[in-house]
Amino acid sequence: MKKVFLTGIGTEVGKTVISAILVEKFKMDYWKPVQAGELDYSDSMKVREWVQNKDSVFHEERYRLKTPASPHFAAEVDQIQIELGDFEAPQTSNNLLIEGAGGLMVPLNSKGDLIIDLIPKVADSAILVSRNYLGSINHTMLSIEALKSRGIEIEGVIFNGEPNEATEEIILEKYELKCLGKVPLLSNIDSLKIKEACSFIESFFN
Repeated sequence: MKKVFLTGIGTEVGKTVISAILVEKFKMDYWKPVQAGELDYSDSMKVREWVQNKDSVFHEERYRLKTPASPHFAAEVDQIQIELGDFEAPQTSNNLLIEGAGGLMVPLNSKGDLIIDLIPKVADSAILVSRNYLGSINHTMLSIEALKSRGIEIEGVIFNGEPNEATEEIILEKYELKCLGKVPLLSNIDSLKIKEACSFIESFFN
């Protein structure tokens, strides 16, 4: 069983869409440890709606917070304290995809624990989602540097949205990372579009 943490270079880079594509393609289980806001239509609900295969299991979030904000602040609003020790990956015999909240340096609590600190606790490796925009090279490289500095294995990078070959090449070549996919920006997302997008993803299983 492989436990892979899907993270992004920031918010709104398409982690949930990419999660659905990976879950559909490889029939992985899915788990979102922290959901902040949108409890009526959470990321888990979206992925479950978009995935067609019957093998994937969708595990309950550890924290469901009411406010769409950084987990540390959303938890404060709900008058609870998130502890790093509260997290344990769900028990499953299947491969597990874990979707993070925001980017790597998003705070989980007021004690200084960050999303990046959660990764080695619940996962074996990470996949980084990048989106090409002005400044994304810097954000992507900083994210890679942060993962490497913690000794977290990086399976590869998935580029989501409008392609930019020059941007993608310099990132991949500098860090000798595998490109796991280049996914065009999807709109009006449904299960059919997720299924079709599976063709853009390369396997990260040996």
